[in-house]
Amino acid sequence: MKRCAWVDEKSDLYKKYHDEEWGVPKYDDRDLFELLILESFQAGLSWITILKKRDAFRKGFDFFDVKKVSEYGEEKIEELLKNDGIIRSRNKIRSAILNAKIFIQIQNEYGSFSDYIWSFTKGKVIKNKTDKLNVSSPLSDEISKDLKKRGMKYVGTVIIYSYLQAIGVVNDHEISCFCY
Repeated sequence: MKRCAWVDEKSDLYKKYHDEEWGVPKYDDRDLFELLILESFQAGLSWITILKKRDAFRKGFDFFDVKKVSEYGEEKIEELLKNDGIIRSRNKIRSAILNAKIFIQIQNEYGSFSDYIWSFTKGKVIKNKTDKLNVSSPLSDEISKDLKKRGMKYVGTVIIYSYLQAIGVVNDHEISCFCY
């Protein structure tokens, strides 16, 4: 089976993520919150690093219960900073808490975060026809700008483009990939 060129064929974890998750449309707010936080922690790192730490992130961040994360205080921040299973960045942890609060505000405004994020494409998946991996787009620019305006951190256009790929709003499987 031919996969996208970015997949490390020696990594079962990477292959499973590519084959079963990446580019598959997601609508559940818990899944959407998890991937938003994981993408923000990935900034400056490789995605395989995040995938290897995903279970520890889930446990450390209360399985991405957005309400619980939004209520984290200094004690929980210190606990997370001691957790060697995750990326221990005070700024990224603080931004996850802030982003959880804003995520909830968006849920309250739109009924769900899913309704918000999918409203940018009117519920349609953008399927690119390319064998070149994009890193941003006018869509990621627009969403990034809106999230930043709302106060979110670590939501630049490159992170948001990766997020859109991860949640299936953008399907960037290469034409030669069996998932295309």
